[in-house]
Amino acid sequence: MYQLNKKMITILETPCNSIEESSRFYTELGFTTVDKDKNSETISDGKIIIRINSDIYTRPGIKLISTDWTNTIINLKKITKVVKADNGHILSDPSGIIIRLEQTNSMPQYNLPTESSSELGNCAGISLECLNTDLAIQIWETIGFKMVTGSPENGFVILANDNGDGISIMQYGACPHMFFNPSVTYFNGKNNIDIINNIRDKKITITEEITHFNKQNIADNIIIRDPGGIGFFIFND
Repeated sequence: MYQLNKKMITILETPCNSIEESSRFYTELGFTTVDKDKNSETISDGKIIIRINSDIYTRPGIKLISTDWTNTIINLKKITKVVKADNGHILSDPSGIIIRLEQTNSMPQYNLPTESSSELGNCAGISLECLNTDLAIQIWETIGFKMVTGSPENGFVILANDNGDGISIMQYGACPHMFFNPSVTYFNGKNNIDIINNIRDKKITITEEITHFNKQNIADNIIIRDPGGIGFFIFND
């Protein structure tokens, strides 16, 4: 385990009817509980932090925690609507997800697995699909992410912050499969078939079996979803 100590913490938020049900889903996949209270449970596989939130107003989205969002909020208001909320501000990017900027005097400390513990493989970050990729990029760059690779012209870009947390922005129509905003992408290369078989053995519901990229019509990529609707892309590249 290692102690998380960062200037910005990225947390994927997923709603739930039952914390226990969602927790079982993630425990079965090898995630570890790193924090828990009456209304939520925070879990991680060492690469991504996910908060299972039972508040009835929770929507699938991303929460970013920092000690000071003052200048960021000023600049975001120049390009999109930002609303004051408890402990910070909320906004949305063109994917339609809620982005919550939470400000705190004391950053939370989570003991995370030192290596990826997930049965899903190698986490490549959060993926979002939208029509207006230019505005999406502008919003995420204002928040503190920088473009790493790709281009809007090619239908995708990957951004990352100083911690290495990744956000992939996909142009609507670029992905020949189902898409749920937000989703988490795992890239596993030649190991993906074994990982898919393991998911089958665990009797986890597969939302889509993707054969589009395989000349032999083999489902070598799959999508699953958690009880709150978050998508997981289990891909080979």
